[in-house]
Amino acid sequence: MRYKKSIHKNKPEHKKICDSLRLQKNYFDWVGFYWMNDIDQTLELGAFSGSNTEHTLIPYGKGICGQVAISGKIIEVPNIHEASNYIACSLKTNSELVVPIYKNEKLIGQLDIDSHSINPFNLSDKALLEKICESVADDIMP
Repeated sequence: MRYKKSIHKNKPEHKKICDSLRLQKNYFDWVGFYWMNDIDQTLELGAFSGSNTEHTLIPYGKGICGQVAISGKIIEVPNIHEASNYIACSLKTNSELVVPIYKNEKLIGQLDIDSHSINPFNLSDKALLEKICESVADDIMP
């Protein structure tokens, strides 16, 4: 199944998840969902919490989120200043964690976390975000 448009991007519960994560973790400074658009080979911004971003569409392969769109694997960048192919969403961002979302073994989106801190993410953060991504996928219609 290929997704032409991101039918998942405007769910109110996704905004609640983003807001809740930012409140729970003081180093989660921006939290947002990006959804796959395989036809256009872009990620489309869905619900988010934090400063507005101009990156509402990200081509597959560009930046950390675009790399996850290609690899389908979680990517953590402890210090974005040492990363190649990074897209700066905010001058305050120092690290990023992107977790893929799968539905029926198909990559459909991702949860993106930006932090103003260097190397703040830990194993429990990754486990929490993976669990959230599984829960979000379970709630999406096939």
